[in-house]
Amino acid sequence: MKIGKYSLGIGDRFGHQGEAQLRAIIKAAAAGADIVPVWNKSNREHSYIHSKPVDTRIEADAAVKALSFEGNYFVDADHINLSNVQGFISASDFFTLDVASKIGSASSDEEIAAFIASSEKYTGALNIPGIQDPFEISESLLIEICRKFLAAIAEAGRIYSFIKEQKGEDNFVTEVSMDEVEIPQTPVEMFFILKMIAEQNIPVQTIAPKFTGRFNKGVNYVGDIAQFSKEFEEDVLVIDYAVKEFDLPDNLKLSVHSGSDKFSIYPEISGILKKHDKGIHVKTAGTTWLEEVIGLALAGGEALELAKYIYINALTRQEELCAPYADVIDIKKDELPSVEEVKQWGSYKFANTLRHIPDHPDYNPNFRQLIHVGYKIAAECGAKYTGLLEKHHEIIGKCVEENLFDRHLKRLFELR
Repeated sequence: MKIGKYSLGIGDRFGHQGEAQLRAIIKAAAAGADIVPVWNKSNREHSYIHSKPVDTRIEADAAVKALSFEGNYFVDADHINLSNVQGFISASDFFTLDVASKIGSASSDEEIAAFIASSEKYTGALNIPGIQDPFEISESLLIEICRKFLAAIAEAGRIYSFIKEQKGEDNFVTEVSMDEVEIPQTPVEMFFILKMIAEQNIPVQTIAPKFTGRFNKGVNYVGDIAQFSKEFEEDVLVIDYAVKEFDLPDNLKLSVHSGSDKFSIYPEISGILKKHDKGIHVKTAGTTWLEEVIGLALAGGEALELAKYIYINALTRQEELCAPYADVIDIKKDELPSVEEVKQWGSYKFANTLRHIPDHPDYNPNFRQLIHVGYKIAAECGAKYTGLLEKHHEIIGKCVEENLFDRHLKRLFELR
């Protein structure tokens, strides 16, 4: 089973926007970009929403049937590990092996020595085609890389083997993820991580590293764009070389994770992909939930009041809601609107404050990030929230489709 050159993770917290998301994919295809949709939802999100992995499969299948979509599509067991993968086995055909928590775990001296011995040919000046300066590889650097990543990739091997035993070798797509960490992986580390993956016999098709800069939830990339661009291009070139060197799948591509909107770096990514004729996997999951809240606000009446309720409660429960996302949010508390202010807002004021149009005078990235992590409050509203999603599905669906196509796909694939 192989994924296509371009793919998009289109997570949906509450499972109501499958058709709207797929309409954006279909619109992109008509504009010239053939993109494989991958519905993804993490174990944490399922636990908050009280949904099950099979619900994501049902949503994806239903959207594909309703819109007569004939392309390939997948359902991702997002950010899984050995403790929770079993529940995703039957419904998923894409597995994101999350080994970030294992980075820095100990490996035995024998395991480290064996990897260093097998890497001897790469010591000294390592020249990667397309990268101007060679990487200088010393034994001390290899030891450092082993101490960071060898145990994590061994864990990825165990997770992959477990899934393979359950589903069969060629019946799913494998991604290795190590993006939810503080320190980015360098291109030279990526090279040896890929060597480790090959030695674990993992047929990885996408790999999600941590890049330089901050990918805060729901807002734009924060960091040195030139440095990101250099790092991204070197990763692309490292992957291209490693595929040949280690006999990895020839469609292996980078994956850019996080619920961040990556507007400022989409042009950089697009230019590099075109330059080297490479593919990409991008996850935009959390923005769908935000568009639901925007749609509710625009619907007015009780829907607007529920949108306000979500924010007001998120404001009083900041510490609880932000804790699981501490590495990927940066909220300036003194720039959050007060409860009294928000209670006075009309539909357009609320929507414009939340919608990610950076140059709009009402836009507030702190407000947006707080609501991004506040979906637990909507989940607690149960049928009241989902009932309003159904009642106002047209306006909400329009928001979801417009956001995905106009703000993401058009920027990333330079569509008109």
